[in-house]
Amino acid sequence: MKGIGRKGLCLVLAGPSGGGKTTVARALLQREGGLTLSVSVTTRPARPGEQDGVDYYFCDEDAFARMLAGDELLEWARVLGRHCYGTPRGQVLAALSEGRDVLFDIDWQGFRSLRTALPGDVVGVFLVPPSLPALEARLTARGDESPAEIARRMARARDEIAHCAEFDHVIVNDSLEHTVDLVRAILSAARTATVRLSGLPEALAELGV
Repeated sequence: MKGIGRKGLCLVLAGPSGGGKTTVARALLQREGGLTLSVSVTTRPARPGEQDGVDYYFCDEDAFARMLAGDELLEWARVLGRHCYGTPRGQVLAALSEGRDVLFDIDWQGFRSLRTALPGDVVGVFLVPPSLPALEARLTARGDESPAEIARRMARARDEIAHCAEFDHVIVNDSLEHTVDLVRAILSAARTATVRLSGLPEALAELGV
C-alpha cells in the first residue's frame, strides 16, 4: 500500500568471542539492503589494517570520558578491564529516523543498555557455539593469543552465554549459511512488524477499511 513508511530498527548480534558473529555480520551486510553497521568508538589502539571511522572510531581515554559526560553514547562498556567501547548516539538515531536498519556487534551488557535507551527499537539475536570445546578450538586456532588470554576469554564466554535468555532469539551457530538464513528471516519479520509502520491508518482509510 502506498504511503506506508517504516522506522528503522537496531539488530544486535551477540555471542562469545570466536563464536562467529563477525562472519555472520559480514554476510548480512553483503546480502541485506538498507542495513548498515554501527561503528563503535573505542580507546584501544588500531590493529594493522584497521581504519578510523570504518572499523572503529579510535580515541584516547580523555576523549571517551568527554563523550560520556556529554551523553553522546547510547551504551558503553570497559572490556576485560582494559579498553572502552561505546555506541555514538547521533548516527544511530539519524539512521532509524530515515528508515535504515543498524547492525550491532556488542555484548549482552551493551544489548541491555541499548534496549533501555531505545525501547521498542531493538531486536537481539544471540549466537551460541556448538560446544565450549569447539569454541576453545577456534580461539586456539587463531594463534595470536596466549593460553592465559584464551582462558580469560573462555571464562568470559561462559558468563556471556549465561545471559542468552535475555535475547529475543538464540541460534546455535553450527552452520554459517543456516545461521545467516535464520537471522535474515528474523530481520524480515521485524521490518514488517505493525508497530514499526507509519501511515498505516491513513493507507487503510484510502482503501475504505
